[in-house]
Amino acid sequence: MSAGLPRILALPDFPWDTLLPAKALAASHPDGICDLSVGTPVDPTPTFIREALAEQSDSPGYPTVVGTAQVRQAIRNWGRSRGMVEVGDGGVIPTIGSKEAVAWLPMMLGVGRGDTILVPNVAYPTYDIAARLAGATPITVDPTTPQVWPDAALVFLNSPGNPDGHVMSVDQLRAVVAWARERQAVVVSDECYAALAWEEPWASEGVPSLLDERVCDGDPSGLLVLYSLSKQSNMAGYRAALMYGDPNLVASAVEIRKHSGLMVPGPVQHTMAVALTDNDHAQAQRTVYERRRQMLLDAIEGTALVNDPDSVAGLYLWLQDEGNPEDSWALVERFASIGILVAPGDFYGDAARGRVRVALTASDERVEAAASRIRVEWANNS
Repeated sequence: MSAGLPRILALPDFPWDTLLPAKALAASHPDGICDLSVGTPVDPTPTFIREALAEQSDSPGYPTVVGTAQVRQAIRNWGRSRGMVEVGDGGVIPTIGSKEAVAWLPMMLGVGRGDTILVPNVAYPTYDIAARLAGATPITVDPTTPQVWPDAALVFLNSPGNPDGHVMSVDQLRAVVAWARERQAVVVSDECYAALAWEEPWASEGVPSLLDERVCDGDPSGLLVLYSLSKQSNMAGYRAALMYGDPNLVASAVEIRKHSGLMVPGPVQHTMAVALTDNDHAQAQRTVYERRRQMLLDAIEGTALVNDPDSVAGLYLWLQDEGNPEDSWALVERFASIGILVAPGDFYGDAARGRVRVALTASDERVEAAASRIRVEWANNS
């Protein structure tokens, strides 16, 4: 007799559920919770983007999977502005947020049972989930040491990294590309925080892309980049993102997406094109995050809290308590006791234990409140 349905995939527990007790403790603070645990934008979507959405709200027909000519050209222009190689219309598509693309891309490329996928040893959990959804085996690796990696069908990179804010240099990316081409492996680089570099040389030069001419020598074969407008444009609710790279790999993804109806709504495609052609709003939002980041860095100055010195980009501080450097959850509890919710490093891999991720995505008022509480708590109890 059949065991019946549903047959649940053997996926790990959703990590954020384990944070609920700490959230309840933080919420009990008399001045309210400062939720710095999740990187969801809180600032308004720029007016010109909302107006663009309204302009295209009369959208009775089905959108195309490959995207409108307008959005594809905007994506190509965006790539050119980052120094990425030209891939033509066949090498770009809009996606329904970057998490969707991460989660389903291995399966769309034919990765499956018996294959191995490499994921960074400190990383956003969805890379591991993507391997499991495809039936492949995820293996964690240090992204900067490809010379010791095992063979694999696909590699996920994330630069700037979530949660750690690390940036891979041109030379480090070139080493990954060389490793992959020797083995005919695919490399997928999630670059959704590329617009948010804080330290030099990246703040001036920009964060290198996997598809930078200097990295791939003008050849996009076997390489894909994912990017999201959620952070740079406060469009998380629009689910607006993109895939850019090897046209052969993109074509494989397009075929699956056509059969499964994974298409970005037409009005959202229009807003993507509009947002990608305006850099001023992205720079304005970057300035907001930079200010909030500095508030928190100033607050931990002189305390036992230390930000990872290599955390130079992205939406997070990557903190450790020198007084108890091995226990993420103890630090989560200490923050919660003063009404601040942060994410434990354990969510992001064994190599991340001992740290917490502190998001910049709260209002100025809540970040200021958090900074004030940190100063008092660590001044009195360091």
